[in-house]
Amino acid sequence: MSMKIIVPAVLSLAAFASAHADTPAKPDKLVVCAACHGENGVALQPIYPNLAGQQDSYIEHALHAYKSGERKNPIMGAQVGTLSDVDIQQLAAWFSQQPAKDYVPDIDGPVGGK
Repeated sequence: MSMKIIVPAVLSLAAFASAHADTPAKPDKLVVCAACHGENGVALQPIYPNLAGQQDSYIEHALHAYKSGERKNPIMGAQVGTLSDVDIQQLAAWFSQQPAKDYVPDIDGPVGGK
């Protein structure tokens, strides 16, 4: 086999592997978050924040703050209590890689409505 064939094949394989290395695997503990925030980070109810597209460092910091009690929320404190540092990193990576959803306010809703 000539180098003209091998080099492009190796480069193509490296590019493919690199592109897929950036996509995190679905975390095992995703079910803990998905009940409120949705599996892809888009909240199921408007009272919960969307996590999709947030910076992974922000999500990690927030989860650690809930876990330590620095941020106070009884629901979040209970949910993150059993998460390890690795779980938190995986969840943050997952949600940060999901496409963000634009916020569109409901002008007829209870806050600004009639």
